[in-house]
Amino acid sequence: MESYIRPVNAEPLGLAALQRQSTRSALGSLSKEEGIKALLPRETVGPARTFAPLMAEESARDQSPIRKPLSTAGPAAVTLPEPPRTMTPQECVVGLATKVSYIKSRYALCSGKQFDQVWLRNGRPVGTSHFDVLAIGTIPANSRTITITYHFTDFTAAGDNGAAAMGITTKGGIAQSWPSTAKYTQGGVSMPYTRTWSQLLGTDTFKHTVTAAPGQGYTGMKADLLSAVYVPNISIKAPPTWTTEPITGGDLFMLPPRWDKAEYLPNAAAGAATWAVVTPLRYSTATDAPEREVALHIQKAFTQPGKTQPPMAKKNVPGQNADAPLTRLYWDDKRREQNRNRSVYNCQKYFGEDYATSAGYDRECDEYPMAATYQGSVWSDHDGLAEPGNFSVMALKKEHNQAAGNLLGQFYNKNRILDGPDDGFLVEITS
Repeated sequence: MESYIRPVNAEPLGLAALQRQSTRSALGSLSKEEGIKALLPRETVGPARTFAPLMAEESARDQSPIRKPLSTAGPAAVTLPEPPRTMTPQECVVGLATKVSYIKSRYALCSGKQFDQVWLRNGRPVGTSHFDVLAIGTIPANSRTITITYHFTDFTAAGDNGAAAMGITTKGGIAQSWPSTAKYTQGGVSMPYTRTWSQLLGTDTFKHTVTAAPGQGYTGMKADLLSAVYVPNISIKAPPTWTTEPITGGDLFMLPPRWDKAEYLPNAAAGAATWAVVTPLRYSTATDAPEREVALHIQKAFTQPGKTQPPMAKKNVPGQNADAPLTRLYWDDKRREQNRNRSVYNCQKYFGEDYATSAGYDRECDEYPMAATYQGSVWSDHDGLAEPGNFSVMALKKEHNQAAGNLLGQFYNKNRILDGPDDGFLVEITS
């Protein structure tokens, strides 16, 4: 038996094509390449980001439900939807249609692989079989337990094969921790977990859980931060009447869990877990969106940076992709004040000292990146690699600026965004 690892949703292998050696050689090269390259999502942040290669593309993202605030609601009434914490196999498959991984939220993500087997007699293909494996990682609210649910799906077999008695072993666990002394409690099935093809046809889903107690993390930034990498692995063994070629399976991908107990986040007494990936704060340009003017300002900074203030020849504000996220600024009150003062100075310079009242309605100075990020307007004063002036300010309606600020504060809490470089987030403009 020869085994090949391919992306979920790949075209099934046909016997006629497989009987051509060139086809099998090409598949073998692909399997070898995939088998040794378990990758982390490109959105990974924190210590885990340097543990292994990142995926070449960003993950597929969830499209959050559209907010429909009442037109009479004030800024304080704006509510950000709760991040999703569950995922169905169908959602995972759809999310993986064109991407290697799917991030529904910081509490629900997935990836998977397709395993194809070619059954040989005297070196000639006589049968085929295949199955898909999805690994969905979820985290309940205010929980320190991550759950990996393994789904085995799409079982097919044709021709002369030994698929029914083939052994399939799942082995998932923590490959690395920061700090390395961390201890975990595991639940669900005991790893490694071996079942035959026939057994998995009857019970094709099982769970593995990992829990980390508080008090084990780094104390810097007052977060009790514990980071890790979880790696699911699948191996295959042919039944006794068949032989197994060297490629018998491999690591599916890598997942980056994180635990914290930051005093400024919800459930501060016990802390909670998240997936250490950047996800977007979404601002809307819809006509009834209470943050509309802020969304339009950021959209302009993204798409027409040369037309924003202050002027800068090569302005390229961060927060648009996983390689240049925004990072939360919480503990340094002085720097937040410096960000704000620099922004107000520029609003006065480019929109007039009376910008707050000159339009006939109350206006505030909106800045992007936000003052509550390390990439705010004084970024270059603290980072020699940052370009001066790589930010944007605009005088806009006070209510819109305050609504956007309220959404940012809720996003920080609901997604457990930590202060400092070990975390991050993106901003996405919707309509």
